[in-house]
Amino acid sequence: MKKIALPLLFVCLTSANLKAQDMQENVATDNNDFNKWSIEVSGGANKPFRTFTPGYRTDRVNFFTVDLGTRYMFNNKFGLKLDFGYNKFENNDDSPEFESTYLRGDIQGVVNLGRVLNFEDWTSVIGLLAHAGGGVYQLQSDNGFDGEDWGANLIGGFTAQLKLSDHIVLTGDVTGIANGFQNWNFDGMSQNNRTFDGVVLNGTLGLTFYLGGHEKHADWTTDVKSDELAALEDRIGSVETMMNDTDKDGVPDYLDAEPNSTTGVAVDTKGRAIDNNNNGVPDELESYIDAKNKEIVQNMGGGTDVKELINEGYVNVYFDFNKDMPNAQSTSGINFLAKYLKNNPSASADVIGYADEIGNSDYNKALSQRRAENVKKILVDSGIDASRLNIIGNGEDASVNKNNKQARQVVRRVTFIIKQ
Repeated sequence: MKKIALPLLFVCLTSANLKAQDMQENVATDNNDFNKWSIEVSGGANKPFRTFTPGYRTDRVNFFTVDLGTRYMFNNKFGLKLDFGYNKFENNDDSPEFESTYLRGDIQGVVNLGRVLNFEDWTSVIGLLAHAGGGVYQLQSDNGFDGEDWGANLIGGFTAQLKLSDHIVLTGDVTGIANGFQNWNFDGMSQNNRTFDGVVLNGTLGLTFYLGGHEKHADWTTDVKSDELAALEDRIGSVETMMNDTDKDGVPDYLDAEPNSTTGVAVDTKGRAIDNNNNGVPDELESYIDAKNKEIVQNMGGGTDVKELINEGYVNVYFDFNKDMPNAQSTSGINFLAKYLKNNPSASADVIGYADEIGNSDYNKALSQRRAENVKKILVDSGIDASRLNIIGNGEDASVNKNNKQARQVVRRVTFIIKQ
């Protein structure tokens, strides 16, 4: 059955993924369930560059600037806006007096970078817009040239958004403007002969007001998946969950009658560890433990019993740094103790956890407690009565050089004391 079911599940999973991808491409994002219009009002400072008569200049931050605009979003990513701006340029203390006004009107494309870059994955109140386009400007000078200087401009910038409510947003904008066909310098005292020269940098704070009767504006509307696509993704998730193999025994969880079998131990077709003598210890592991017991006793001179080996710290369970579950290489220590307790039903044991000295002492105390508790749980799941196991969290073991990585590995452990 396993040989048939696995290929069928693989085919189903592949087909479902392909169908989901196809449906995802067809999900509509330009529905009408959001507001599209907004009005933008902002004010701030400016800095004009380059086209000045020698000796004339402004302050580094020049007040003031006013922007008014209206924006329409075709969907939650793209739109257009029409905006009007007013800038005032004045001399600083080191310049001859002048005062100029700069009026402009522009149409710009808008890209909602917050949606393009999936800001919704980490925030619901911060957004970012990019805008660029072109238009016309008019330059006037109060004490310079007479009349008006008209020309074209290119404009672009970025607008950061902080959502205050579903209908009001606080904005901060940085915009650059490049003028074309500018006949007069910004100070209005002399002419400019370059086709493209004048540059203005604006920095403003303002508010955006969303218009319409829907709950959300396009700026904050995420792509909505169809019910059919959502159901299909749920089905894919269920199939993927079924194919998980938690205990890594080669049998998927949906077919595994024993999904927590010991790693590396032979199992049958239903994922159950082979235990012919029904003592709760897999036969393969039991034979390994028996051989290891004999080897340890022989190395100790042949006169040492298993209880003494355990109590003297020859049987330990080790942990990786900052982990409270035993590493795969040391679970044999748990099985060693389990076999002893099953063969000696009157015995009980202290399960004692330790941590190394890296980090906060209180945290390490709690970590050593969790390590001991998790080893106890594994022993209980192996068939040992919980009342026979006493948990002790001993905290940090300072018996080794804490600057030595290998030495610290030795003290990240759980050890046992047998009591009769």
